Amino acid sequence: MGEARECTVIGEITVPGVRRSVGVVRRFVRDLAPGLPALDDMIMVVSETVANAVTHTASGLDGGRVTVVLAAGGGVYRLEVADDGAAGARPHVRAPHVQDGAGAETGRGMRIVEALSARWGFRADGPRTVVWAEFPAPAAQRRDRGRETPLSGPG
Repeated sequence: MGEARECTVIGEITVPGVRRSVGVVRRFVRDLAPGLPALDDMIMVVSETVANAVTHTASGLDGGRVTVVLAAGGGVYRLEVADDGAAGARPHVRAPHVQDGAGAETGRGMRIVEALSARWGFRADGPRTVVWAEFPAPAAQRRDRGRETPLSGPG
């Protein structure tokens, strides 16, 4: 779902497929991307996708693992979360159901990802599934920003 962009890896971490790993990956993203305007959204999305991997895939079984990659390029930051696979099942946005109610504990993860990211998707990697989400990178500031004339003239 969706095309991959050319990105440079900023950091990568592999964690056990257990609930407490969600906090570990949140700190990982926070440490790699301090001060980014989209940081809070990135942290929420990595939390949801890792929790989904632990809950809904083989990553949550004994010995399971989840890998998180943060990359940048093409004007975006890209989070990728690779799980150990779910027997062919793929991530999708669940339609809200009336019976879920406002206090439902499950079923909102991919809706949150869809709402907070500029775009998202997934790809198969052998038996594994890689869910990715992209966030706009701040525009690079020009050194001469706000100046009417150059600092030095020709010659």
